[in-house]
Amino acid sequence: MRISWTYAFIDRPREAFGAACAFWTAVTDTRLSERRGEHDEFVTLLPDGADACVKIQAVGPRSGGAHIDLCVDDIPEFAAAAVRLGASVVADLGSLVVLRSPAGQLFCADPWRGQSSRPGVVRGSRLDQVCVDIAPSAFDAEVAFWSTLLAGWESLPGSLPEFHVVKPPPGLPVRLLLQRLDEERPASAHLDLACADVTATRARHEELGAAVVSAFPGWTVMRDPAGGTYCLTGRNPVTGGLDG
Repeated sequence: MRISWTYAFIDRPREAFGAACAFWTAVTDTRLSERRGEHDEFVTLLPDGADACVKIQAVGPRSGGAHIDLCVDDIPEFAAAAVRLGASVVADLGSLVVLRSPAGQLFCADPWRGQSSRPGVVRGSRLDQVCVDIAPSAFDAEVAFWSTLLAGWESLPGSLPEFHVVKPPPGLPVRLLLQRLDEERPASAHLDLACADVTATRARHEELGAAVVSAFPGWTVMRDPAGGTYCLTGRNPVTGGLDG
């Protein structure tokens, strides 16, 4: 059961959808597709000379978050495997299945449509990771779930004890980071960008309307103009890993 492509999905409130689209197209050096969906709630960020790997969805009146979409050859088989491992089906739309992980994080199974060309690094950064924040009581089961479901991906401890990385084979554009929280609360997710120079990327994002929330050694938490949080991380934007 091969995963042939991945998407990072940016979920933002409908009233801030335009602001989200303007900011994230500038950050990723992309242009918008036509809006689609029953309520025009979906848009794809289209790069030049490569296949898209980022989409934005207008959601209800909340700050929004993120989720990962996994493109597979056999959606029913993949969804059934996820359910056997502890996931639940939220919506089966035939060509798309929305699922919820054991810890409660949404993700989707989509059809693979031949995508194969990963977008390049943009001004020293690359949006390449969905980070799922997980309560301590659910963390070990969530790591086991994703490590088993994403067969063929490399599952390994992160740079700190509270992190676990599930890394796809070369060529797939979006990987998964699992983060153990210090408190019991529902699972949520945000986007991470790998940055050759976090300070320079931060300045660029602030020029585009983002704001700093907090800073830690190795990463900076930002808030985009649509109110969603994301992180700038000091990882190599080409490899996704930590140099040295």
